[in-house]
Amino acid sequence: MFAFLIRRIIQAALVMLVVASIAFLMFRFLGDPISNLLPEDATVQDRAEMREKMGLNDPVLVQYGRFIVDAAQGDFGQSYRNNRPVSDLLAERFPATAELVLVAASLALALGIPLGIYTALNPRGWLSQGLQVVSLLGISVPTFVTGILLILVFSVTLGWLPSFGRGTVVDLGWWTTGFLTTSGLKALILPAIMLALFQMTLIMRLVRAEMLEVLRADYIKFAKARGIPSRMLHFKYALKNTLIPVMTIFGLQLGGLIAFAIITETVFQWPGMGFLFIQAVNFTDVPVMAAYLVLVSFIFVVINTLVDLLYNVADPRLRAERTPARGV
Repeated sequence: MFAFLIRRIIQAALVMLVVASIAFLMFRFLGDPISNLLPEDATVQDRAEMREKMGLNDPVLVQYGRFIVDAAQGDFGQSYRNNRPVSDLLAERFPATAELVLVAASLALALGIPLGIYTALNPRGWLSQGLQVVSLLGISVPTFVTGILLILVFSVTLGWLPSFGRGTVVDLGWWTTGFLTTSGLKALILPAIMLALFQMTLIMRLVRAEMLEVLRADYIKFAKARGIPSRMLHFKYALKNTLIPVMTIFGLQLGGLIAFAIITETVFQWPGMGFLFIQAVNFTDVPVMAAYLVLVSFIFVVINTLVDLLYNVADPRLRAERTPARGV
């Protein structure tokens, strides 16, 4: 287990090194930072001094090493557009994205797993057939279309929920949250539904397929022949084995939620990191783009590493495969 953990940490470090290299190439060769930082009427001397101050006259390898060291400390320089440290901008926007992803992931799990179990245990029921059709729509329809429809129905037509923004938030000093105010909770509903819908339908279909496969396994047939009650058979034996691959897929999809949050935050003008990234792209704010790339990749790597560890703990067959057989 310890050797497995070390291997995963080394692999994660290599992935982050590659991502940081891509971010450096963006930072160094995409546009001229001097032109973005200084006004148009800056003199040649001003430009030369700024170039020297930023270390752009140093060899590329020196700049690369300095970028890696600064990135490891969370320092990505100044934003061209906001003229503020990029780390401060990301720290301000991170709570909004984190709360949105947390609620969307909770919705996807809380609804997707029970619906998947129900459709697996009642495959021919009319409600199961209807849920299958709805899940197919949820996967097929683009998320931005879903968001626009939600705004049209619940904001424009019914006027129940806000169509943009985060509502009133409470500043806790190190975190800003919308969970503690009514307007913050109302503003969270539509973006969370839009973000969760695709993941929920995916989890539902995955649980259904896995559970049907497990129910056809021999040990389930033997348990049924021994007279074990159906409820215990389904929820104690079948469900446990069903959720192991679901856990892996959901871990990967959790990173996808952060990536899809860009679209959701743009549709609802949600003040999170994704919306900040879109604004950075529009203004060619390379430091923000590079920092976002590194941060999101880091979150992906951490989540996948944790999922691998949990999968190793949950499935004893993997531990047995890695343990050398005694006496061989």
